[in-house]
Amino acid sequence: MKDRPAFSHPKPARAPKKTGSEDAAGLAIAGLTYLAGEPERLDRFLALSGLDHGSLRAAASEPGFLAAILDHISSDEALITGLAAEIGRDPADIAAARELLSGSGGWSEP
Repeated sequence: MKDRPAFSHPKPARAPKKTGSEDAAGLAIAGLTYLAGEPERLDRFLALSGLDHGSLRAAASEPGFLAAILDHISSDEALITGLAAEIGRDPADIAAARELLSGSGGWSEP
């Protein structure tokens, strides 16, 4: 048998997965876990959201909390790419989950 040259095949880009509401909530929870993994990340989220460590648990039961987590993560490229890499998902999945949890396709004036 002849020796064949080794071919390197680039990894295909991860295609975004279709995001349902349960998956979106799971991504937001993964986002909170990611933020909590580094005190500086969590402290920044708390400071920007007006929460503190003591009120975080109560806020978690409020409508819109999961969307707020993904809003925060989506506003910072390092956070969204870091989360995506950590959980093995495409950043577009996180953006889609944010849109789904926000309940809007974009902002519009009344």
